[in-house]
Amino acid sequence: MLCRIFFWLFAALYGLALALLIIGTFGLFSQESDPLSGVFLIPLGMPWTFLIDLTPESLWPWLGALAPAINLYLIAMLCRRFKKA
Repeated sequence: MLCRIFFWLFAALYGLALALLIIGTFGLFSQESDPLSGVFLIPLGMPWTFLIDLTPESLWPWLGALAPAINLYLIAMLCRRFKKA
C-alpha cells in the first residue's frame, strides 16, 4: 500500500516537472521562456543525472528529461518485488 502511494506520488511529481519544463521551454500560456525550467527534474533523476555528462551534449536535454523515468521504473520493480514477498 505504501509502495503504491510512493509510486503515484513520484509519478505525479515527475509529470508536474515535465509539464513545467515544457511550459517554460516553449513559453506556453503566455509564460516567458526560461532556461531553468527543467531544474525540478534534476533531483527526481538523481543519481542518473550525474552520468549525463558522459554522453554527447546533444542528448543532454533528452536524457535529463528521461532520468526520472529510470527511478520511476525502479520504484515499480521494487513495489512488484515486495508485493510478491
